[in-house]
Amino acid sequence: MRAVEDWPAWWPSVRRVEPVAAGDRDGVGAVYRLTWQTALPYTLALATEVTANDPVRRIEVRARGDVEGTGTWTLRPKAGTTLVRYCWRVGVTRAWMRVGLPLLRPAFAWNHGKVMEAGRFVLGQHVAVAPSG
Repeated sequence: MRAVEDWPAWWPSVRRVEPVAAGDRDGVGAVYRLTWQTALPYTLALATEVTANDPVRRIEVRARGDVEGTGTWTLRPKAGTTLVRYCWRVGVTRAWMRVGLPLLRPAFAWNHGKVMEAGRFVLGQHVAVAPSG
């Protein structure tokens, strides 16, 4: 993960990034504290630690805080471009979220989609990005 501290400048949902640890020369072990404003009226605070970093193939983070689990970016060449996929496997830790999860799961999925789409849209203005599908 590179330039995480710059995310709030271009990703509307990222309100704050605080570097906590730099990690090794490849970024493994780097820790960032992030605050997200979601599409729904709540924020999320979490720390991410880079657990694997092969910038041309795979980047993995472990999340702890309001959500806990892992996030993995995989990158692969495709027709002269790079296909980037992000898999976010987390569970919620706030009591109201855990209790409401069976009923609120569709709202949480919609919310996550909105946050990710906002980032993809703005990032797409800076690089050549094909629409996801």
